[in-house]
Amino acid sequence: VPPARCALFDPVFSAREAAALRALGLCLLPENEEGKHGVEGAATLFYMVHCGKALYNNLLWSNWSPAALSKLVIIGNSFRGIEERLLSRILERDYSYIAKVLKGVEEVALPSHPRYLDTFNDTSVHWFPLDKLQELSPEVWDFVEEPRYQDCEDLEIIRKGE
Repeated sequence: VPPARCALFDPVFSAREAAALRALGLCLLPENEEGKHGVEGAATLFYMVHCGKALYNNLLWSNWSPAALSKLVIIGNSFRGIEERLLSRILERDYSYIAKVLKGVEEVALPSHPRYLDTFNDTSVHWFPLDKLQELSPEVWDFVEEPRYQDCEDLEIIRKGE
């Protein structure tokens, strides 16, 4: 992927880090989108290792259609792991887009490295085959309310303006 086609954002990038990334020809997003980045019809790889659940949920929400999701590949925390670790009522209340897409996602765990077991132990590649997404009930696609996280106790995201 040419560097100019790589868009990056981390709310904790220092000025020096941002300058170094720009010098490498990478594009830095100008503001915190809170993960709400649309693919706009282009195949897009998201590298989101160790991100909070809300970032994944927001990304799914902003691309909530079979056509858009089928263009996404996410390298990040295992969705199956999220499902296993959260009570189903919390998953459905706070991270409903992750919960709704579980039957439409393919996931392959990346092998763990013995030296970094505590760091990269839950990383998977996720993709959304169009045929699997089209098998989901039509009601799944009807609900498109923007996530709010008002009652979320463990929100792992830096919000806009924070």
